[in-house]
Amino acid sequence: MQMTVTPAQRCSMDYYLQKTYYKTAALISNSCKAVAVLSGQTAEVAGLAYQYGRHLGIAYQLIDDILDFTGTSASLGKGSLSDIHQGIVTAPVLFAMEEFPELRGSVEHGFNDPSDVATALEYLAKSQGIERTRLLATEHAKLAARAIDALPEVGNKVALVSRQALKDLAQKLIRRTK
Repeated sequence: MQMTVTPAQRCSMDYYLQKTYYKTAALISNSCKAVAVLSGQTAEVAGLAYQYGRHLGIAYQLIDDILDFTGTSASLGKGSLSDIHQGIVTAPVLFAMEEFPELRGSVEHGFNDPSDVATALEYLAKSQGIERTRLLATEHAKLAARAIDALPEVGNKVALVSRQALKDLAQKLIRRTK
């Protein structure tokens, strides 16, 4: 998907979120739905399981994109700044571009020039890009928890504990540092 991206798509948060769904959240959301379907749950429960996984996956990827800028190579298990050096535009940069439109040229060209990376990092440091990405990840984690809260009532203690664990996972995910 990254190889055929147009300059307009590179600058689009909608495109970024769609790509994030296909890259990360689709596997999680469909896995959650499959568990519900295979365990004989209703279509409503399967849909809520899907929504949980979708929002969990998007939140995970948003935090991963933050860590690419804030983490160390040792903590990440890959080089920090690897996305931007590969020309991959992520949410922190897109949010920075909203504040600093002069960043658009570097984004449109996929950071072809080494000076584009330096420019993007400079604007990112002055922007709210990281903070806004964290807020968006937090919102998706909350939406994941709401999907769990919307599940039909059950009196089974194990189910209640499991549901709480799924909600806790969404919160832990947005606090991860590696």
